Amino acid sequence: MASPLKSLVIDDNRYQKSFQLFLERSSEHQCMQDFIHNTLPDILASIGDGKSHLNVIGVGSGAGEIDLEMLSQLRLKHPGVTVDNEVVEPSSMQLHQYKVMVSQKPNLDYIKFTWNKMTSSEFEEQWRVKKMTKKADFIHMIQMLYYVKDPRATIEFFQSLLDKKGKLLIILVSGESGWGKLWRTYRSQLCNTEISQCVTTGDMKSFLDSKGVSYQSYELPSQMEITECFTEGDEKGELLLDFLTEVLDFSNTASPELKAGVLELLQHPDCSMESNGKVIFNNNLGVIVIDPQT
Repeated sequence: MASPLKSLVIDDNRYQKSFQLFLERSSEHQCMQDFIHNTLPDILASIGDGKSHLNVIGVGSGAGEIDLEMLSQLRLKHPGVTVDNEVVEPSSMQLHQYKVMVSQKPNLDYIKFTWNKMTSSEFEEQWRVKKMTKKADFIHMIQMLYYVKDPRATIEFFQSLLDKKGKLLIILVSGESGWGKLWRTYRSQLCNTEISQCVTTGDMKSFLDSKGVSYQSYELPSQMEITECFTEGDEKGELLLDFLTEVLDFSNTASPELKAGVLELLQHPDCSMESNGKVIFNNNLGVIVIDPQT
């Protein structure tokens, strides 16, 4: 039976509000920053094969903070190169914020930005129609494979664009995170697969292993405070629940059984821990770095 629950992503305004609250409540961006500064530089050092011009594609770049962090690390490892940066982002709100940030940030003259206000599947379609032959040195897909119809086909397409020393970077929630447990338990009720997929790095690694694809993987510890989720009618709690379940107005549209089951699971030790009276959700991320097809 088709789920009566609506996906959060159809209401961009509420999605952005819940996403901002998620960022405030979680150490997500901090753990990504740590990865970008401590681990990514060595990965970026290996790309490019000595070229003076590098092609980068950001898929689902959002407002661009993480993109620009990675581009600055790229610059440190490859001083003097010029960069062609294709930005693929369907949200006009996010894309606008990205453009504003670029206009205010000095020393980005070495980067040519191409703005693609579209989904990754629209970008893929456009690439095929134009019969593009350009190869990419670095492609990143951060927290976006949930929003494509076929994550596996999407990975295969973007891997096919890599130059011989290129790298495809994927960040998703870890299969060992609270998200992994939540989705394994309630995937059929929460996931509207037309709009969003409940995928973790665990799922993606199984797929890559089955295809014999070469990759490296990393775990990024992260937490999120979700205490208000357990206070009936709390506005922030309801926004966080929407974000956790990917369901628009989950508190008021889910069946009482589903809501009770989800709230119970969110407090379960497999998902969260209690600390000083607060409920701390396991928001661990996983990183996968894929090599070019051989």
